[in-house]
Amino acid sequence: MRILTISTLYPNAANPRHGIFVETRLRQLKKHYPETEITVIAPVPWFPSSHPIFGRYGEHASVPVKETRYGIPVYHPRYLVIPKIGMFWTPTTLARCLQKQIHALINAGLEFDLIDGHYFYPDGVAIAAVAKALRKPFTVTARGTDINLIPDYPSARRQIQQVLSASNHNVAVCEALRTAMIGLGATPDRVSTLRNGVDLELFSFCDESQQAGLRRALGLPLNTPIILSVGLLIERKGHHLVIDALRQIPGAVLLIAGCGPLRKTLSVLAAKYGVADRVRFLGRLSQEELSAYYGAANVLTLASDREGWANVLLESMACGTPVVATNIWGTPEVVQQPRAGLLVERNVNAIAAGLLQILSNPLPRAATRRYAEQFDWFATSEGQYHLFRRLIRSAT
Repeated sequence: MRILTISTLYPNAANPRHGIFVETRLRQLKKHYPETEITVIAPVPWFPSSHPIFGRYGEHASVPVKETRYGIPVYHPRYLVIPKIGMFWTPTTLARCLQKQIHALINAGLEFDLIDGHYFYPDGVAIAAVAKALRKPFTVTARGTDINLIPDYPSARRQIQQVLSASNHNVAVCEALRTAMIGLGATPDRVSTLRNGVDLELFSFCDESQQAGLRRALGLPLNTPIILSVGLLIERKGHHLVIDALRQIPGAVLLIAGCGPLRKTLSVLAAKYGVADRVRFLGRLSQEELSAYYGAANVLTLASDREGWANVLLESMACGTPVVATNIWGTPEVVQQPRAGLLVERNVNAIAAGLLQILSNPLPRAATRRYAEQFDWFATSEGQYHLFRRLIRSAT
């Protein structure tokens, strides 16, 4: 089985955490079904300079044209993103970029049976056009905002609906997204839910006796409640709500892992609320570094206003750390039992109350880990493999 995966959400040498959930799913498919041949095209926006002064735009320019990650060849062709009007033109520029790269690979001898696409807009729109020209079957996996936010724009909504109709099969990472896709017009028997899993070896269990050593290694206080919040520093992730909630949790320290445009704004907010000395910004962390912080924390909080399937929740639980998460979209499918943590409304008081409850009445960390163990990757990889086989057979 020869798969061509296409997604603008994919890690690279310059940003190894970007879209890591797509790479992880592929790595697990390869692990469980090693006979599967996988090639990845992960386009990045074109930018003329890699100088650090240009921030994330310069980072795009420093991405290699080709690299090999975990034994999988990954190509990074460039596509044009036009400021302000880019959302509407990007499907076209992305399609041209993909066509050029795919034809070059075919001329070099690449053969593939199916296109495995991720994210419906702009990726899915471009992939649908390319798959039609190549007469190849294709799937698109919804990840979250491509279904629960972008369809608010009428033009994008129409194009997403066309992809839902044109694809050979559609995939959601949670049942809430599958329901929304059907609401957009997808045929129910052509939409499957294949949830994300968690790497139980990478995110290893840390009991109370191990926490002190982890905290010393990370330079964290030993006898202080530690709250961890992980995600891009953008409004949608709700870090500002957690900083506000910290005022109601005396003595606790908040660690914020991630980078993004609101870094300075969040720092100012912490100072305004008088908690700046109890908030630490960790920046971008590797998966291995994150695992250590999960283990060192008493609780993880996720205050997002929308999520598909939030990987950070299972990663934290796998380390034995319970969660307090807002009760939105796919999150109730992740946090199903009390030993996993709490679901709360998305407001400061509810988040603070949930954190106080967990900190005052700690859950047995071993029980939280056992809950996470039911979400290993095998079931997802098995479902993905058999779906791809069925679609390839139907196309021949």
